[in-house]
Amino acid sequence: MNEVLRSGLRMRLPYLTPMRLLVLVFWMLAGAVSAEPLRVLAIGDSILAWHKWTGRDIPSVMGDRLNAQVQNSAVAGARFSNDSSFGRATGFDVRAQYRAGAWDVILINGGANDFLSDCRCSACDAVLDGLIAPDLTGEVPAFLARLRQSGARVIWMGYYASPRSGPFVGCRPYLVEYDARLARLADATPGLRFVDSEDVMDPSVRSQYAFDGIHPSPSGARRIGTYLAQSLAR
Repeated sequence: MNEVLRSGLRMRLPYLTPMRLLVLVFWMLAGAVSAEPLRVLAIGDSILAWHKWTGRDIPSVMGDRLNAQVQNSAVAGARFSNDSSFGRATGFDVRAQYRAGAWDVILINGGANDFLSDCRCSACDAVLDGLIAPDLTGEVPAFLARLRQSGARVIWMGYYASPRSGPFVGCRPYLVEYDARLARLADATPGLRFVDSEDVMDPSVRSQYAFDGIHPSPSGARRIGTYLAQSLAR
């Protein structure tokens, strides 16, 4: 508190009756208590859904670090673009997981399963461009624009390298380019942030990965969730 403010308080406090001072303190405390926590919606694929059943998933960790209320609607196996009636009805289309609400933050990922399902992680240039083209148009930018219209801050979580590719063998080059384009989109879009989970995941540290070598272990999820919270707080 600077000297001007202190002197101002010395001038004003003597004129406060005990009742007025009590009312002032009450309203200050009421304002602090009534401050609502952040409301976070998470949508995406199994990277965000992993450990959801135990509360150790990435969005839950992020919410704990921020003291936020989190709804994790991510679905394992979800594609970003799955226009089948079954996919949209069951949340296997990432876009269908979104529900309008008073969200402060929307955390989202998705796309890896599109490469796996639509082109078997080989010759996937058309799939990549359909999701997000070099000029930053496509299904992903269009959906992110819709999310931004809700007034929420949007965080896109990029993919990390895995010690074991499993069925995603061949997908890595496409995912690297996919994330690069999304990072460029975020740089050009107010209210959209790209956070690369690869910044905190090390394929040489096996304990950061689940038994399949692809999804995060509880330790890995904790690292990513904490990093997301720190990125949002900055």
